Amino acid sequence: MNSDDDQATRRALRAHFRARRRQLSFQDQSRHAQAVARHLQTSGLLLAKGCVAGYLADHQEGELDCLPAIQRLWSMHRTVVLPVVGKTRGFMELFVYQPDTRLVINRYGISEPEPGSPYRHRIACSLMLLPLVAFDDSGGRLGMGGGYYDRYLGALPPNLRPRLVGLAHDAQRSTSPLPRDGWDIPLDDVVTESGWQNFHAST
Repeated sequence: MNSDDDQATRRALRAHFRARRRQLSFQDQSRHAQAVARHLQTSGLLLAKGCVAGYLADHQEGELDCLPAIQRLWSMHRTVVLPVVGKTRGFMELFVYQPDTRLVINRYGISEPEPGSPYRHRIACSLMLLPLVAFDDSGGRLGMGGGYYDRYLGALPPNLRPRLVGLAHDAQRSTSPLPRDGWDIPLDDVVTESGWQNFHAST
C-alpha cells in the first residue's frame, strides 16, 4: 500500500470510528467511563509506581472520559499529570493536574493545566492512560492523526517508556488489524466497559 492509499485508509477508519463513538448516548458514555475506572482499579494497573498520565476527554467527540479514573488516582494520593500542547504543532509535555488546578482551553478545544503548573519529565511516569479513535486486538492504536503521543514517546528508549493503556468504548474495537507505521507505538493494554485486555501474554 503506498503512502496516499495508507492515509486514505486512515482517514476512512477515523471517520467510521469517530462516528461510532459519537453515536453513544450521554448515559452510555458516563456508564462506560465509570466501568473503565472500576476495571482499572481491580486490574492493579493504578498501583504502578511514579506519576500517572491521564487526559481530559473531548466529550463532543465521544472520547472515553478519563476523569473517573483520575478521581480514583487522587483518592489514592497519586500524582496525576496531563498532556499540554505547545504553540508549535506536534509538541507535547506533561504537567501536574490536581483538583484545584486551573485549566485553560487549548487549540483543539480541550482543557489542559494553565501555564505555570508543575512540570514532570517524560521519564517520571510509569503509566500513561491514552485516548484513541480505534484499537485492534494486537495493541494497534489509531489516534486523531496529530502524532503527539508517538512523537513524545518515541523520544524515549523502549525500556524507559511508561506502560501504555488505551481507554475506549467497545464500539471502538476494530476486528481487522489497523494500519501501522514504523513510528507508531502500540498499546500494552486497553480497558473498555467490558474489561481489561493485555496484549502481552507473558505480562
